Amino acid sequence: MKNALIPGLSRRQFLQVTAGGVVVSSLGAGRGLAQGYEDTFTWISPRGTLEVLDDYGFWIGKKMGYFDGLDVEMQPGPSDGTATVKFVDVGQADMGFPSPGVFSFAIENGMDLKSVFHMGALDTFSLAFRAGEGPEDIKGVEGMTILLGSAAWQPIVDPMLAAQGVDISTINYVEAGWPTWGTALAAGQGDAALSWEGLRAEWISTGLEFEYWLGVQNSPLPANTFVVRASDLEDPEKVAFLEQYLRGWAKGLEFAQHNPAAAVEAVFDQFPTLASNLGPELGLMSIIQQMNVFRGDMSQREGWGWHDMSSWQTFFDLSAEIGQNSEAIQATEVCTNELVGPANDFDHAAVKAEAEATEVSDELAAVDVEALKASMFDQAI
Repeated sequence: MKNALIPGLSRRQFLQVTAGGVVVSSLGAGRGLAQGYEDTFTWISPRGTLEVLDDYGFWIGKKMGYFDGLDVEMQPGPSDGTATVKFVDVGQADMGFPSPGVFSFAIENGMDLKSVFHMGALDTFSLAFRAGEGPEDIKGVEGMTILLGSAAWQPIVDPMLAAQGVDISTINYVEAGWPTWGTALAAGQGDAALSWEGLRAEWISTGLEFEYWLGVQNSPLPANTFVVRASDLEDPEKVAFLEQYLRGWAKGLEFAQHNPAAAVEAVFDQFPTLASNLGPELGLMSIIQQMNVFRGDMSQREGWGWHDMSSWQTFFDLSAEIGQNSEAIQATEVCTNELVGPANDFDHAAVKAEAEATEVSDELAAVDVEALKASMFDQAI
């Protein structure tokens, strides 16, 4: 398939060019199956990079063979916060990982996308403040300057604050650039900065010590999700492929619950620079924060990726209320749980046994995981 935006470039070449030359990380390209898809099935990041722990479900799944036989690849994409939906919409990628705000932007702008696997069961987003400067009440952010890595992130923050009764018309947003917006906060260039679970640990590794108002503790809203073109769900071959692909993710997430150190090691094996930057303890701290978001309260969910439609409707109603969308989006029209059952149809006991039997490096094995879990919210205000 040729790129619709730059004639003569294949989809993969287009993604590489727009990602600024970042090396593509792929699995089985040209060897496996992408039923119903003309090209390798491509997942695109919302961050402009893959060198993070956020996608650990895929990397441990790849290592354990959960995606074997599938022709799939991971792409970093551009750092533009809306690229993850734009590229899926025009066929330059097949699955994106937008925040709810970026997803609602896509729907508002006529992109016929559908959420098929809700990764972020809890709100991963937070606001970082310099130590001692966070407000006692989140309404204290009124009148403050909040730093963002991308202007496209404002639709993340506005609903999160509006849900807490904050007058968002008083907020001043400044695009401080990726990946420097945290450094800008430390340098005094704003009052707060958007952050998220997992990134908190990464910022510590670079010497950025902040305190946080945590959405995972306080927000009723959902977080990032996997979206595809709605038309793909009308093609039985594509649906069968998606079920198998999402099963690989679900198994990877399940594996990590039983052996987070092995999941960290799988990501570190893929990205040695990330390993050297974070190290074992911060790597495990990052993944534990994200595991909490991705799992949520599984007693209230019907498996990995399950959408809580009431949570999504709360977000869409709020988004319309603050003018982010012209009218309230109906959650059941743009989110579906039809693939969640098939994605979770695997031998959970076998995955647990695989996880518990997997050995890790001495350095990772030496980290006290339970102590990290106990300290997960130590930076909260």
